[in-house]
Amino acid sequence: MENLDEVNNELASATVSTQLRSGTMTSFPRCAALALSLSLLAACALEPQDIPWEPLSLEAPIGMTTGSKLASLRTDPTLCFATLDQSRIEYARIEDEPVAPECSLESAIALERSQIPYSGAVRVSCALAAALYVWEREIVQPAAEQHLGAQVSRIDQIGTYACRRIYGRETGRYSEHAMANAIDVAGFRLADGRRVSVLEDWTEGSAEARFLRAVREGGCDLFRGVLSPDYNAAHADHLHLDMGPYDICS
Repeated sequence: MENLDEVNNELASATVSTQLRSGTMTSFPRCAALALSLSLLAACALEPQDIPWEPLSLEAPIGMTTGSKLASLRTDPTLCFATLDQSRIEYARIEDEPVAPECSLESAIALERSQIPYSGAVRVSCALAAALYVWEREIVQPAAEQHLGAQVSRIDQIGTYACRRIYGRETGRYSEHAMANAIDVAGFRLADGRRVSVLEDWTEGSAEARFLRAVREGGCDLFRGVLSPDYNAAHADHLHLDMGPYDICS
């Protein structure tokens, strides 16, 4: 088969050379780009999660285009809810509620069942729910098993939807929490009873610290905004995950 491929490549090269000499190839750059793209696709045998035009499946492994597909859900509520409905996530849709000009619950859900339970009620945007669902399965659980030798049984969250400005200030722009577009994660409960705390375990050179950094770094491939204690003192006790307009990982 390799010999046949070599012969085909030689024939293709000879054809291109003939067309170039004869002047019959008038759009060579475009043809060459197309041929290269097709060759790359065939050679890599890409999975659906690696192909931009394939629909997003929340049950699939993370691929080269998973992050961009998740980001596109922010501006397409119809597609977002259809994507959730094709997964095993369970939720109740929240009726759109314009609380204030700067705050609103639009295309939001109340999470009822995901890959990992959460402490407290989780009211988030559809796009954030989709990203969390993938993060729990593809990032959090594998990192816990690798670094801690146990599975996560609960995620301790300390804030989702809240009509407030950044850092709770009286002035300035509003937080992504004001659009139900962010969640703050303070720690993780393990199946064996241990607890991993962002505040207590982030700076220690321990397995817990390595786990926390792994879930932070993996989150950067799925969420738009990921802020940790490395960002500033205001995030010393939690990981901030959001699907806002700004792409930041710190």
